[in-house]
Amino acid sequence: MKLSRNAVAIVCVLGVMGMTGASFAAVPLYRMFCQVTGFDGTVKKADKAPDVQLDQTVLVRFDTNVRDLPMTFRAEQVTQRVRIGETGMAFFDVTNTSDKPISAKAAYNVVPERAGPYFQKLQCFCFDEQIIQPGETMKFPVQYFVAPEMATDRESRGVTEITLSYTFYPTERFQQAANGAQTRAQATGAAG
Repeated sequence: MKLSRNAVAIVCVLGVMGMTGASFAAVPLYRMFCQVTGFDGTVKKADKAPDVQLDQTVLVRFDTNVRDLPMTFRAEQVTQRVRIGETGMAFFDVTNTSDKPISAKAAYNVVPERAGPYFQKLQCFCFDEQIIQPGETMKFPVQYFVAPEMATDRESRGVTEITLSYTFYPTERFQQAANGAQTRAQATGAAG
């Protein structure tokens, strides 16, 4: 069977379009997969706390980072010791050090990765975009637990320390506002 040049060109264009679409869809699909499964150290969102608490404890460390934002971000407690199955509560302070509102979101991760499926959050500021006004300090809670199943998992039962790491990053809304201000400043400078 002989294909015409037009048919080959159409197949090639469709192939390129399909690959381009797949590359854009890969990141959100991978993120959803990780959040559902806890794969790659991603924490799972829980609907309710476990009914059972074990005597075994885990030391939870809190790591805070900021990327490309004029703000400070810190955990009120650097560590907490919780029993497996016990609901823990941690608080984080965020201060906008600029003279403009900040729109930000926090990405999160758990180390070691094998603890990711068992470290679950009931409530977290990281689930939503946060708007912080100029000079404002906000206190954000995180309610979490380590699922009892971790104690019986062959790969994770020896885990005694877990690090929950957050990185605040600018949202698209913040980036657009910053780019708009920069464009206005450049236009004003060019006009003057």
